[in-house]
Amino acid sequence: MKKVALKRHVLKTFTWRLLGTIDTIIISWFISGDIRIGLSIGGIEVFSKMILYFIHERLWYRSNFGVSEVKKD
Repeated sequence: MKKVALKRHVLKTFTWRLLGTIDTIIISWFISGDIRIGLSIGGIEVFSKMILYFIHERLWYRSNFGVSEVKKD
């Protein structure tokens, strides 16, 4: 059995959010035609979604759904 460090969840949170925020900025810019609007939306959602992802990741980590023990021979 492996132990997963909390810092792994934190790093995954930041890297995933960076990618997601870049995507949000580009989509918002494309839809609005204004880079400032894209940056504003991206600037707000980066924090809210980072918190939500971290909570989501930790809840899934605590869940046993789809997890089974592998016996070593």
